[in-house]
Amino acid sequence: MEFLQETDRQHIYHLDIEDTPRGIISEQWLHIINNGLGEPVSIPIMVARGAYDGPVLGLTAAIHGNELNGIPVIQRLFQELDVEQLHGTIVGVLVTNIPGLLLGQRQFNDGTDLNRISPGKPDGNVSELYINRVVERILKKFTYLIDLHTASFGRVNSWYIRANMTKTVTSRMARLQNPEIILHNPANDGTFRGTASSLDIRSITLELRDPNVFQFSVIEDALVGIRNVLYDFKMLEGSIVCTVKNTILCDRSYWIYTDEGGILEVFPKVMAKIKKGDLIAEVRTIFGKLIREYFAPEDGIVIGKSVNPVNQTGSRILHLGLHPTEIPCITEEDENGHLATLRKLSCTPSR
Repeated sequence: MEFLQETDRQHIYHLDIEDTPRGIISEQWLHIINNGLGEPVSIPIMVARGAYDGPVLGLTAAIHGNELNGIPVIQRLFQELDVEQLHGTIVGVLVTNIPGLLLGQRQFNDGTDLNRISPGKPDGNVSELYINRVVERILKKFTYLIDLHTASFGRVNSWYIRANMTKTVTSRMARLQNPEIILHNPANDGTFRGTASSLDIRSITLELRDPNVFQFSVIEDALVGIRNVLYDFKMLEGSIVCTVKNTILCDRSYWIYTDEGGILEVFPKVMAKIKKGDLIAEVRTIFGKLIREYFAPEDGIVIGKSVNPVNQTGSRILHLGLHPTEIPCITEEDENGHLATLRKLSCTPSR
């Protein structure tokens, strides 16, 4: 493959795939806003335009500034790409939330969650304007989107996927990832994936475990899944790899919260199946006195949990996935069989 040299990196205002030479991996800085000194705040983007026509697959990382595992996923994918064999284009947005990343925080620099206000407003405040320009200048160029996330500060996640499993394309994209859990989750208003869906861009969210670190086992898992999507879409030649026999499909989920402040301990491990009435957490005073126990309200599986013992009233305890059902790897069943399995589930949106 051929990379453009440092001096050839482009500073652009709009992503224009047609201007990218075929057979080249282009490194671009896309100007979004100016900071308080009038200097540009630019997003780093890698564009691999194949030698042949085809769809545009977008990979976006770090829309939350402390969610880092997606960055090396994109880096490593581009390092191994044979652009001369590629049908279509792959766009890697290495960091979506530049101010948040530089501050080491989840939110934008005005304290707003960018993944709750998409598509923003062209005449809005700084965060609304920022995400609106990301949508207009980047997202609208995609045919498909894989949005790379992790848990947030003080929490840990399983390796799981959020996707609308009633849609054939997004269902396949999710199952090709070989995750521990797939959560049926039609995109909510305000999310980046929701905006993509409203634009008829087929999209899924990858939840790559934990924040503020690089976790190389799940980074490799994500690479296997993304390669599978490229093979399935015929963007590259290759064989789909199924690394697990089954994955667990949940038809909805919700978080359980505390109603007492104090020192929190959450007992079940991520991926643990729990029964209604199981003890899941305790809250104690700073002196160690037990003041509250929490019990599972219904059967389910632990998708994610809090690991931060400092618990203000109303803090998260655990993310409970409902009606966990094993479904086979995508290479082990036909599509009709998969859809029949989904029809048995309620597939209602998450709370």
